[in-house]
Amino acid sequence: MRFNLFRKESLDRYLKADRHFVKTMNAWDLMAMGIGAVIGTGIFILPGTVAAQDAGPGVTISFLFAAIVCGLAAMCYTEFSSALPVAGSAYSYGNIVFGEFLGWILGWALVLEYMLAVASVSTGWAAYFNSFIASLGIKLPSALAGPFNPHAGSYINIVAVVIVLLITWMLSRGVRSSTRINDTAVVIKLAIILAFILVGLFFIKPANYHPFLPYHLSGTFRGATVVFFAFLGFDAVSGSAAEVKEPRKNMPVGIIGTLLVATVLYMGISIILTGMVKYTKLDVANPVAFALQMVHQTWLAGLLSLGALIGMFTMMVTTIYSSSRLLYSIGRDGLLPGFLSQVDPKKHVPQKALWIVGIIVAILGGLVSLDQLTSLVNIGTLLAFTLVSFGIIPLRHRKDIGNKGGFQVPFYPVLPIVSGVACLAMMVMLSKETWIGAGIWFLIGIVLYFSYGYRHSKISHAE
Repeated sequence: MRFNLFRKESLDRYLKADRHFVKTMNAWDLMAMGIGAVIGTGIFILPGTVAAQDAGPGVTISFLFAAIVCGLAAMCYTEFSSALPVAGSAYSYGNIVFGEFLGWILGWALVLEYMLAVASVSTGWAAYFNSFIASLGIKLPSALAGPFNPHAGSYINIVAVVIVLLITWMLSRGVRSSTRINDTAVVIKLAIILAFILVGLFFIKPANYHPFLPYHLSGTFRGATVVFFAFLGFDAVSGSAAEVKEPRKNMPVGIIGTLLVATVLYMGISIILTGMVKYTKLDVANPVAFALQMVHQTWLAGLLSLGALIGMFTMMVTTIYSSSRLLYSIGRDGLLPGFLSQVDPKKHVPQKALWIVGIIVAILGGLVSLDQLTSLVNIGTLLAFTLVSFGIIPLRHRKDIGNKGGFQVPFYPVLPIVSGVACLAMMVMLSKETWIGAGIWFLIGIVLYFSYGYRHSKISHAE
């Protein structure tokens, strides 16, 4: 057998392997998943802190700049999900257009991104939930309210564990019932955000917008690099393509629609917030609630806590779902044990992959302090964005992959190249510690690939 790191998977095999999934999701379900993933607690925090530290009222333009960069990557994801309607998102795309080794690196990056993202959000959800029940006079013992740290008297963050396992159980009941719950949660979250925008309109003071660019255009660009990460999560939608009705029609609406709605909401919050309160006063932990208290609208400030809880809940739903489909896809290809690719014949869910994800994330969220690890989420995402962007070029050259009637990135090949370069530039700006942490993770992945994945690969068996 000839050693070949760049042997490629076939679309036909993926389509046959993924036929166990039932196509139940429509465009709205996809948008609800995407909005659920993209709009979390950041919408109540980032507009204020970035306005105070980097961009002033020009934070609205920062969100627009960041959305444009993300939009380029989103279009590349949309073309891939339209041409390759399979589970696994960027991992599967990489296997088909770049070859197995780069596909594995992408999959390994996404495993880290998804699981760390959910684990860190689960601890944030627990903090909000604990403060909410504290207002009702209920307080968990400190032993159950923090990561494993006997010196500080904490042994497990029980709320973080319970919420992750609860979401995993919900997803195990089937996609249809899970999407109904997620859709409802997203509608409630959007209603709370729109309530803030509508109420805030009545308390805008035009003088607060002057100067509009106190930190000049450079500050606005600097703000864009910070808020760029607020848009991450739309890529998780592409992992559901195998379970979508008419993917060529619905995937573009789901992915691009998610980004458009998120951009409008982020910019809307920014305009209202910096109009209500002078930007210099917004460098606080929860600037939106602070602004409402400044104008004596404390009833809505209370609703924001509910919005934050729901926002984090929907983010965890989408990301745990996407993680399970990612593990399923890697197991489907033989690069991880094959039992991960088993799909429940009644619920049409990869139960083993789903519960392994849920248990690992619950352990991380319940026992590990994640403060130093969450920056690794960004490098995994940007690596995927970079390769998916550049991957449009070999995708277009594949005569065996048809995309007639599907979405295609305009101004090819300029926009895919611009997107890839922009994502590379963002990666360069990440800290040295992030690169070191990522290097260790990828080294583990490479060892795993050569010691297990290469020999057990389905391509290897075909050869």
